Amino acid sequence: MRVLAAALIAASLAFSADRKAVTPEEPNINLCVRGLSGCNISTLTPDELKKVADASRKRNLDSCMNLSTICDPTRLSKTEFTGVQGARYRRNLERCQNGSPTCDPSRLNAKDLASVQTASAGRNYDKCMSGQPTCDPTALTKAQSAQVQASSNRRNLDRCLAGSSTCDPARLTAAEAGSVHAAALRRNRDKCMQGSSTCNPAMLTESESKEVRKEYERRNRSNCENGLSSCDPVELNDPDLNSARQAFRNRNVEACKRGLPACDPSLLTGPEMASVVAYFQQRRSRLNRKTPDGRP
Repeated sequence: MRVLAAALIAASLAFSADRKAVTPEEPNINLCVRGLSGCNISTLTPDELKKVADASRKRNLDSCMNLSTICDPTRLSKTEFTGVQGARYRRNLERCQNGSPTCDPSRLNAKDLASVQTASAGRNYDKCMSGQPTCDPTALTKAQSAQVQASSNRRNLDRCLAGSSTCDPARLTAAEAGSVHAAALRRNRDKCMQGSSTCNPAMLTESESKEVRKEYERRNRSNCENGLSSCDPVELNDPDLNSARQAFRNRNVEACKRGLPACDPSLLTGPEMASVVAYFQQRRSRLNRKTPDGRP
């Protein structure tokens, strides 16, 4: 008997442990209130059934207020239906005021429709003033059309003054055409002064041609003195050519002193060779004065 009692006690403890290890299921009332598919309404008390019904009506009202497709308007009370209709009207009005393609103007009252039309006309006017392709010029008033045309002419003038390929010279007045021509002459002069390949020397005045020539000679002289490949020695006068040659000799001496591949020892004069030899002797002397660890 003692053995049997002990076995029963052990089995009871094991059963209790197994029940604690299992995760308890969510109460049925919670499933029903949340509208989940596992709800079993047959086990609910009258109070619980009322809670579930209230929660279901609230979910339907929220769906209708949010314009959800699962809204069932037949379940709404008269007050709720009025609130839903008001919310839908306000949302549609906001879309219309913002120019949304989902706007339904047929659902607006006369006052709001006039306000929406005014806002739409204002947006169209702004688009036309900024030259946007979605501008509808037929919707402009006579005064707006004049302002839009003036704005378009100003933009065209700016493009012409900047030398843009989108300039329409046919739209310029005589005074504007003169300004555009003057701007083109200035741009051409600047290009010529910078040595640009797009320079048109035929457009320069006599004084500008002299300035451009002087600037070219200065730039060529600098290029030759610095040993640049763009140097044109044929264009140098005798003093500038001698200066460029002296600059080249100085660079050659420095290259030889530093042991650079650009050094051409055959071009060194006696004094220049002596200076190169003295430079290497001084460097060796400095190296010899250093200790083995590299410190003086």
